[in-house]
Amino acid sequence: MDLMQLATQLFTQYMGKTGKSLDAGSVQSALGQLLGASGGNLDLGSLMSKLDTGDLASMAMSWLGDGGNEAISADQVVGLFGSSQVEGFASQLGLDSAAAADGLAGMLPDLIDQNSEGGSLLDMAGGAGGLLGAASKFLK
Repeated sequence: MDLMQLATQLFTQYMGKTGKSLDAGSVQSALGQLLGASGGNLDLGSLMSKLDTGDLASMAMSWLGDGGNEAISADQVVGLFGSSQVEGFASQLGLDSAAAADGLAGMLPDLIDQNSEGGSLLDMAGGAGGLLGAASKFLK
């Protein structure tokens, strides 16, 4: 499963727990725009850099590690992406901004955790090259 499919699955599963059923194609499109997917591929290294710039590095490190994942709040998600970006994402999915931010807060730690091992992002095949290099810069 590629990263975009995994992100879509995790987001729809999280939202399903809240009673909201979403179309996977719409979620994939909205996530691609929010997360800056190029050619349908997510760049987790860029996301990790954004977390580092946003002073969320210690939280993100817990997602990379093999232990428990620190939670990210909906407010931190809005701070990370910007309120207009989250509002646009929510609008594409017919959600309010708070629900969308909650869904992203539930999805992001799992997405990074499932694509990392021993403190480093996995080198995913299919267009996600360079992730290990980006992760090593993040960890320095």
